[in-house]
Amino acid sequence: MNFIKKAIKGEVDETVHLQFQKFSKGEFRDRAIFKIKASAGKYSISTSAEFANDLVRAMAGKLGDNKTNITGAIVSTMDLKGKLQFKEIKQFQGVKRYLIDTVMSGKEILNLLKEFPKNFFALSFEFGENKLKIKPKAPKSGKPGGKGDEMPKADFCSLKTNDKSIAESFVFEKPAFKEAEINHIFMIEQIVIPDELKSSKDFALVREAARRKGRIIRKTKIDGQESTKEYPFEA
Repeated sequence: MNFIKKAIKGEVDETVHLQFQKFSKGEFRDRAIFKIKASAGKYSISTSAEFANDLVRAMAGKLGDNKTNITGAIVSTMDLKGKLQFKEIKQFQGVKRYLIDTVMSGKEILNLLKEFPKNFFALSFEFGENKLKIKPKAPKSGKPGGKGDEMPKADFCSLKTNDKSIAESFVFEKPAFKEAEINHIFMIEQIVIPDELKSSKDFALVREAARRKGRIIRKTKIDGQESTKEYPFEA
């Protein structure tokens, strides 16, 4: 299940919290954008960068103990030397890109995701009927979107799969669909600080632990039918 569905359903875990951790109060337009086409039991999914870790996690889970060639990059501010095999490190303003071209199992990828949940996993690999491709770079930082801003494209991640459950986690309004385009507006109305940290002077810790509360406005176009719905959330 991807982070948007988890947030809407109220099934918030660390992966969901990390997605909203960077936001201040305000309106953030054109977030978590994706397009899906379904044909003969196969799905072509294109998304913005927010879904990268979710897609890597889903595909790594399917890969399991099997191995395949993994390419791409893991973006981090941490020192990951000794934690994974990489061919090169590129660094800009303290952000490191560990470039990868190696054979790994799905389980090994899942272990890295679990150990380093704050890292951005821009990994590409394929097996069977599944092909995941993610641009090997850091996503742009989120800023409030103005009305005149150009809408971001759903072209950072691409997945081709025959796994119906993955498609349904994106388009949960209509399980049997042919084509869907969906984007979201995040309305962050309140920053909820845990009681035990309200008097803390560790502002970095407070910022990380605080939950964002507000509404997710979900704008859908499914098989030509347009709809807008609002969902309260806290993550």
